[in-house]
Amino acid sequence: MGKTTGFMEYERIDEGYEPVDQRLKNYKEFVIALDDEQARIQGARCMDCGTPFCNSGCPVNNIIPDFNDLVYHQDWKSAITVLHSTNNFPEFTGRICPAPCEAACTLNINDDPVGIKSIEHAIIDRAWEEGWVKPQPASRKTGKKVAVIGAGPAGMAAAQQLARVGHDVTLFEKNDRIGGLLRYGIPDFKMEKTHIDRRAEQLAAEGVKIRTGVFVGAAKDGLGKDSKVTNWAKETVTPEALKKEFDAVLLTGGAEQSRDLPVPGRDLDGIHFAMEFLPQQNKINAGDKLKGQIRADGKHVIVIGGGDTGSDCVGTSNRHGAASVTQFELMPMPPSRKTSPSCGPTGPTSCAPLQAMKRAASANSRLPPRNSSARRARSPRSRPCASK
Repeated sequence: MGKTTGFMEYERIDEGYEPVDQRLKNYKEFVIALDDEQARIQGARCMDCGTPFCNSGCPVNNIIPDFNDLVYHQDWKSAITVLHSTNNFPEFTGRICPAPCEAACTLNINDDPVGIKSIEHAIIDRAWEEGWVKPQPASRKTGKKVAVIGAGPAGMAAAQQLARVGHDVTLFEKNDRIGGLLRYGIPDFKMEKTHIDRRAEQLAAEGVKIRTGVFVGAAKDGLGKDSKVTNWAKETVTPEALKKEFDAVLLTGGAEQSRDLPVPGRDLDGIHFAMEFLPQQNKINAGDKLKGQIRADGKHVIVIGGGDTGSDCVGTSNRHGAASVTQFELMPMPPSRKTSPSCGPTGPTSCAPLQAMKRAASANSRLPPRNSSARRARSPRSRPCASK
């Protein structure tokens, strides 16, 4: 796979970032993708592993060595065919996946792993540019009707697969646009929503009926008046009605219930869940009007949680113009590299706070000192975002 001696000749090339002072001015993506030659070199680093751990490290079992080799040989069209064989939406995963495949890479034992995620990103962007991503409607219909409840990436992928084998599929979503957390949660600067829109167009062209603003459930008040889960539904459909109309019902809803932090003062004003804060900015970026948006302008913001959701709150707060942003993380800072050469490929143990600072940092962002009690304190893995 790749070049036989490539992993000894070439170093890992990471995707770049636009300067902080530039990216803080807007909500556009700021990652600078690899060019064709850089992607080819990364593909060359892929080793001819007897057991490619990257395959099992990938949650969707992408056939990684194969598309790495195809990129090395500059056969981009075959590369997207291989990638699409296991992954319906590589433009989603190529931007926001934490890349456990790279943690599992054999080269990661004693060197930097192959830049698999950046190669995936390059493949799908090239495929869209070349017009290789096209609708694939079924050649014949089965006459069966399937309802898919929840239009996040899982629901979108399920609907697409079912439609392509000939079923009549209806995709239901309680919010006003499909995409789930990709649409309302993950900031536009990590993934612009045009990527979801063109996949929605592809789904429609393949025969999927998309019904947004529809809550599926028996409760008359939807999720309840005290629920913090985003719900912009204007219509309710009962499970009984769906079972009468459809031959099968597929549940693909996400886990939007935030985990609270039950500590004194939690009920004070200015303390919010991340999923109250982030979707509002997504709607504003989409051109919607919103009353009472939670804003961080001029405020001293504390973000509890140093993972991806925490970094999303940091980046959004900085773009609002926060006076300062301080982030707290439960886990200790891991080493930048493996400390033992005997370690085999493992699950991802990347430094989430450091990643957050890279992706969302500004001069106003800071972490507590390494040896501070705040860095050592134990607390539930919650993700509230607080401002004062």
